[in-house]
Amino acid sequence: MSEKKVARIKVGKFGVGIIGIQELMEEMAETYADKDSGEIQAHMLEQLGKSNYIPSGARAEYGRAFLREFRKFMGQSYEEESSGQMEIKILGPGCPQCDQLEKTVMELLTELNLPADLEHVRDIGEIIQYGIVSTPALLINGKVVAKGRVPTKESIKKWVTETAACR
Repeated sequence: MSEKKVARIKVGKFGVGIIGIQELMEEMAETYADKDSGEIQAHMLEQLGKSNYIPSGARAEYGRAFLREFRKFMGQSYEEESSGQMEIKILGPGCPQCDQLEKTVMELLTELNLPADLEHVRDIGEIIQYGIVSTPALLINGKVVAKGRVPTKESIKKWVTETAACR
């Protein structure tokens, strides 16, 4: 029996590790591509509930998150859920430059005492969905602020503080 992978997804304002979601989406791709949202959510909740803890009071949120991940996986349009705080994404496969950018952003957020949802997207397929071909890339609230290079700490600080001031 092969071991199922754990993928981190956003459920509401939390990052949650889900066992087997990637494998389930691969299995569902052919038969569920044209199904309605309710059917997809119900199936994913049932299947993923077998190996993951899904709190009964949060089933609807998990269902929306599973649907979003499935739509994203299928290359279909989906609605991103906002956590209400600044969202920063580092796009890059995990090369030294990408990891350095992630470290710099984390240090800067700590120094400035700014809350943010920070995610390092390493999956090439997902990176391509953003239209990015040069990594590392830095996105703040969905806007690409740098790509193909590691920006200076001062540049990142400027972008982050400007974004925080607009909230």
